[in-house]
Amino acid sequence: MTLEKKTSVKEFYNGKSIFLTGGTGFLGINLIEKLLRVCPNLENIYLLMRSKKDKQVNDRLDELKRNAIFYRLKKTDKADYLKKLIAVAGDVNEENLGLSEKDRKTITDNVQIVIHSAATLDFEASLKSNININLLGTRRVIQLCHEIKNLKAFIHVSSAYVNSMLSDVDEKIYPAPADVKEVLKMVEELSDKELEEKTPKILGDHPNSYTFSKHLAEHEVANSSLPSAIVRPSMIVGSWKEPEPGWTISKNGPTGFIMGASMGVVRRLPIAKHLIYDYIPVDVVSNTIATAAYAVNRDGGTDVKVYHCTSSTTNPFKWVSIESKITTYLRNFPLMKAVWYPNLKFCNSIFFFKLSAFFIHIIPALLLDTISRFTGKRPMLLRMHRNINNSLGRLEKFIFTEWKFNNPNYMNLSNSLTKEDEEDFYLNIKTLVWDDYFLDLVIGCRKYLSKEPSETIDKARSKQKKLQMIHVTFQVLLFGLIWWLLKVTFNATWIKIGIVLPFIYFLFDMI
Repeated sequence: MTLEKKTSVKEFYNGKSIFLTGGTGFLGINLIEKLLRVCPNLENIYLLMRSKKDKQVNDRLDELKRNAIFYRLKKTDKADYLKKLIAVAGDVNEENLGLSEKDRKTITDNVQIVIHSAATLDFEASLKSNININLLGTRRVIQLCHEIKNLKAFIHVSSAYVNSMLSDVDEKIYPAPADVKEVLKMVEELSDKELEEKTPKILGDHPNSYTFSKHLAEHEVANSSLPSAIVRPSMIVGSWKEPEPGWTISKNGPTGFIMGASMGVVRRLPIAKHLIYDYIPVDVVSNTIATAAYAVNRDGGTDVKVYHCTSSTTNPFKWVSIESKITTYLRNFPLMKAVWYPNLKFCNSIFFFKLSAFFIHIIPALLLDTISRFTGKRPMLLRMHRNINNSLGRLEKFIFTEWKFNNPNYMNLSNSLTKEDEEDFYLNIKTLVWDDYFLDLVIGCRKYLSKEPSETIDKARSKQKKLQMIHVTFQVLLFGLIWWLLKVTFNATWIKIGIVLPFIYFLFDMI
């Protein structure tokens, strides 16, 4: 690898081509938009894509180009930049990435930067599936990198949670959780049932096969002798600034709950509101990947630098800081498709959440799904809440654990940038105001996840007033019914029943 003279990040990408895996995902598509818009002299981006059902890779590429994220490019003279996106048929799940000889030669002859972002994020996925995609997929990408004639940088997108068995984590590669050869041997030789039975023992301290396989994948990078870096984002959430505040296409993490809360069907959130939750905006992660590739080439050597793209030690967030505001945000930007008046509250344990959810989620879901059946609509609320409840066992560790991800390498990377680069590829999130951010996220969820443009806001607010009236009427009727039942049951006067008003009010406040 030949080092280039010190340049800006933008100049580093001049005339270079990128091979990108995971380009159709939440992070990948944000990274593509950023590079095309800010690096005008970038040559091409080769996207590893697999065919789906009746869609070939070029059809999927055309679909990707129609994504709303590219509106800024299309509004300017940069619309032609989308022609720099080239679909390459393949799959990290397959040997040799499923590449044809022709496509593999094209990549090895023309690419200088490789960004490996593809992974399975499914905590339910089997160990075999996670090993094949996250571990062997990384190994296959590294094999390709060794064939590339003029590789400048290889960036592996990992996760801050690969070391989730620790509460205080540094930017280093920790010892492997198992012998990779032994793991691969078991995955290959054991039946699915046998492997499933042995999985808990194989995982050791890891909470699931996702973090386990991603941890092993980091060692593949460390042993590759490639000019490389590992980027470890925490929970990736909607954009802070670009392409616009609040942009998201992901329903993972808080955005999924915000979407449900906006509809009025999610009213409780299992949260330890005084713990620090590590959220990082997707545009900051994209900037980190872009600058990490630049830094790999700038600094030289084959020592793998690890970057924690995280917020817990830089600008920590606690849900208690927006507890009194989140419902107001939801009500200020309501949905046309809302089915009830929004009211989001936090539960500090899984037990209390499930108890509360039975009355606040499950029973209303049964009633609303019944109405949907009678009106010819598809019932979906009960299934949604069951899925949420079923996932809590897998997510409890991540919901009720506080991590400290130390990030001096990341901050040094940020501080090493020129003023111009810092403006284009901002990394420092110390100026991010979480109150403002979550307001933008509510608006972004409305626009990009619920597909409701700003032009519908007045109609949605008008509808919300009706839902509020129904909500208040329901509360009054329920309040009166409980009061009356207590009077009849205990054969007491209305005044005597008044002593239980605080209890009734508590139930009243629950809904």
